[in-house]
Amino acid sequence: MATNDQKLLTFSLGEEGYGVSILKVKEIIGMLEITPVPKTPEFIKGVINLRGKIIPIMDLRIKFGMEQQQYDERTCIIVVEIDFKGVQKLLGVVVDMVSEVVTVSDDQIEPPPEYGKTAEHNFILGIGKIKERVVIILDIEEVFSCEEVLKMLENNSQTIKE
Repeated sequence: MATNDQKLLTFSLGEEGYGVSILKVKEIIGMLEITPVPKTPEFIKGVINLRGKIIPIMDLRIKFGMEQQQYDERTCIIVVEIDFKGVQKLLGVVVDMVSEVVTVSDDQIEPPPEYGKTAEHNFILGIGKIKERVVIILDIEEVFSCEEVLKMLENNSQTIKE
């Protein structure tokens, strides 16, 4: 029986391991100066200017209700590309530490736990068992599908000149 292998970029938030499809990841960068945007939720840290493109930045710790933490030399931004109304958009996710790229097969992934199928948990694609670790596999498009982020993307369709 053939299995579908997929590559995941794994990262940490505190003691928890997470993974996203490597196909959604455009690049991993160190922390840059983030310009705050007024009247946005706490988990939206602001925007960065990355080579002339304005990219909204979300702190995944805050989005997931975890305690805020000081950024350090391991903290980085994973720049992902999501489909927004048929247009590819770049967004940044602040994580504590990027781990590695791993290949997982279907038999290493369990379905997400049932929590009554609420919208709060529909961003979890599954739970991966990778090298004695448990990794929560995220649907990054769903993580970004909250109203506040969509509104920001709506307003952020222009590129600035450096």
